[in-house]
Amino acid sequence: MSDIKFGTDGWRGRIGDDYTYTNLRRATQGFAAYLKTTGRQGPVIVGYDRRFSANHFAAAACEVLAGNGFQVLLTPVPTPTPVISYSVKAKQAIAALNITASHNPPEDCGFKVRDENGGAIAPAGLQQIEARIPAADDEAAIQRVPLAEALAAGQVAYFDPKPDYLAHLAELIDVAPIKAAGLKIVVDNMWGNGAGWLSEILAGGRTEVIEVHAEHNPLFPEMNRPEPIPPNVDAGLAVARQVGADCVCILDGDADRCGFGDENGQFVDQLRVYAMLAYYLLEVRGVRGAIVKTLSTTTMLDKLGQLYDVPVVNTGVGFKYVAPAMIEHDAMIGGEESGGYAFRGHVPERDGILSNLYLLDFMVRTGKQPTELLQLVFDKVGAHYYDRIDVRLTDNALKAAARRRLDNLDITNLTLGGHRVLDLVTTDGYKFLMDDGGWLLVRFSGTEPLLRVYTETTDQQAVPAILADGRTLAGV
Repeated sequence: MSDIKFGTDGWRGRIGDDYTYTNLRRATQGFAAYLKTTGRQGPVIVGYDRRFSANHFAAAACEVLAGNGFQVLLTPVPTPTPVISYSVKAKQAIAALNITASHNPPEDCGFKVRDENGGAIAPAGLQQIEARIPAADDEAAIQRVPLAEALAAGQVAYFDPKPDYLAHLAELIDVAPIKAAGLKIVVDNMWGNGAGWLSEILAGGRTEVIEVHAEHNPLFPEMNRPEPIPPNVDAGLAVARQVGADCVCILDGDADRCGFGDENGQFVDQLRVYAMLAYYLLEVRGVRGAIVKTLSTTTMLDKLGQLYDVPVVNTGVGFKYVAPAMIEHDAMIGGEESGGYAFRGHVPERDGILSNLYLLDFMVRTGKQPTELLQLVFDKVGAHYYDRIDVRLTDNALKAAARRRLDNLDITNLTLGGHRVLDLVTTDGYKFLMDDGGWLLVRFSGTEPLLRVYTETTDQQAVPAILADGRTLAGV
């Protein structure tokens, strides 16, 4: 039995190892105890993804919430995370609990919690939840009602979240021009919850949608994990090249993240996608408002902020920082390096479905292909190049040694890939600011035993060397 800690986005663990029914019930009891302190009245939304036994874990969570006196609205099938989050707003719920490990490997499952706005709970709230999780040997502290009994009493009820979400989506975007455009779109669902959603939304016109990886398969074949980055997206991109698609819309395992491929079947990295979405809102739709971004994402947003005279707010990594900042600043868009983007007028939560629809709308409104859209952004802010390396670190001694090396670094005369380091920011990880306006970030993942090394630079040739130097700095 392990201690339960909430990372970048909830608690995640290996199924049958630390992610057990007992630990799940403990975590749910802590969440229920926290909700009681808020004094809010209303139902709790519970949903789940397509991972192994996720539906059974969701049922176990419902039993604990019902045992604590909460009314529970449970999705009857695996449901995209943004749809679950919007249901909080649509059903005037006080919170949501989502059984999903998002982009993690297939052997993992997860536990995401959302607040009354449908957004991630801020770090202070997560600490309160953790503090209320019963000890591993205190089973008497977990209050439960058998699911059949709770369903018969009406304390747990199944509900269909799709109609409310689709009606709201129609308020945010007119998909009729996309349907009529005659595009050929490949949608890579990564075996996840988003399967069928874009096909249904875009049906009935000249545009053709070709879905791949749409079946339910918790082993996630043809990819290491349902994370919308190479090499996981390579099989879907290959299909796009075979059929001559205009673009590739990619959804991660729980459909809250967006990936994108161009008309040549080439991946458009998530920093460039974020810049394209911000440019689309600012230039094409004429929207104004703050841009919220994590420190691990693109400086192209800072440049767009200056050009369009809108504030840019930098946060730590994770939507537990982005969501509260979006609410505080009434931001028009918020996002992070992982491909998660949220929008004003919706919920402060990543939405891969809406993000892909906005990219398609960008294509239709401008009459341009994805490579041309990216060039529009580069014409404004210059070309930027990004890459990332993930290093698995399961040895705590090696992890501690890497932290010591990074904590004791002297950046005087330090260069990375031939570029001089001007400053070091340690808000969340170790971010080295370079003389070309680029950066290198070395950061320990909050969801997995990984050390992530990222860079963005205007010097394309220097990218491999910068990443290599980053690994050297950490001693891995």
